[in-house]
Amino acid sequence: MSAPTPRPHQQHTRTHPHTRTTLHPGAWWLWSLSLGTAATRTTNPLLLALLIATSAYVVAACRRPTPWSRSYGAFAKLALAVLLIRLAFAVVLGSPVPGAHVVVTLPEVPLPDWAQGIRLGGKVTAEGLLFAFYDALKLATLLICVGAANALANPSRLLKSLPGALYEMGVAVVVALTFAPHLIADVQRLRAARRLRGRPDRGIRGLLHVGLPALEGALERSVSLAAAMDARGYGRTAEVPARVRRTTAALTLGGLLGVCAGTYGLLTAEGGTYGMPVLLAGVAAALAGLRLGGRRTPRTRYRPDPWDLRAWLVTASGATVAALLALAASLDPEALHPGVIPLVAPTLPLWPAAAILLGLLPAFLVPAPKEPS
Repeated sequence: MSAPTPRPHQQHTRTHPHTRTTLHPGAWWLWSLSLGTAATRTTNPLLLALLIATSAYVVAACRRPTPWSRSYGAFAKLALAVLLIRLAFAVVLGSPVPGAHVVVTLPEVPLPDWAQGIRLGGKVTAEGLLFAFYDALKLATLLICVGAANALANPSRLLKSLPGALYEMGVAVVVALTFAPHLIADVQRLRAARRLRGRPDRGIRGLLHVGLPALEGALERSVSLAAAMDARGYGRTAEVPARVRRTTAALTLGGLLGVCAGTYGLLTAEGGTYGMPVLLAGVAAALAGLRLGGRRTPRTRYRPDPWDLRAWLVTASGATVAALLALAASLDPEALHPGVIPLVAPTLPLWPAAAILLGLLPAFLVPAPKEPS
């Protein structure tokens, strides 16, 4: 007697681990860094709050139930701590912005003559607090955008996507990420064993009796892993001419210096004219150097993450937000940088706010997978 044919709703199909909802991790990082770049172009608290809400909505809609997806909350707490610390400094050390609306007057500590320009205590003005709040909120928004990248991008897949020139660094980071949980588990196991035997597991003596065996076990695993990796051919490089090696080093080093100089120019008001061209030239030189450097580490990838149309759209949405905010900062600087003297309520510019809403595109392109019923 033959087995009954399953009904259509009972048939199960095996899906590939990289389903349609999987996005290249580099796209998430480029999207998040673009939102962070947009945050550096304004101090308007309404636009910064809109950037935070955009990143939070995308994280809530797209993140998966993984250990690294909970890092967004940690970055949000760090951003709040930065905001409070900046306000505390403004209260204790004062603000460079003069103000007429005194909120509170603290006892001022007299300082010697060599500490001119620094004060402890004194008058705390509303203008100084508002200036410190605007400045700190910009940095807090940048931290939250970086937290969104950490919550959305798989770190192991991101390391797997590194170019061949950074192959050794990726292997080292993967080994470190793998060994850290084992080391913590060994410490917990040794401390539990000492407690069961009635021996102390705290203090200097307990630290020595727990730390030395854990370190010995870590070294043994390192030697075993090194032997296994050497047997599998890790670390072997191809023969590359000296001229190519020198060109690779010059392009990579020059490109990284250009990226640093361009980023500094974008973050300062004086370097707004040369920041973007230098940054783009540095990125192009660094990519060319990494491309040439990949020749000395010929390798293949198992199930590489495809850079598909959705990755381009996600990256383009973040880059569009950054470009439009930079354009708005040059066309209407008063709206994107509200003043504090005199005290006025910030206004929400319409088309920069609409540009920020373009960053919500990944929430509709890459939704999080539904939980199985």
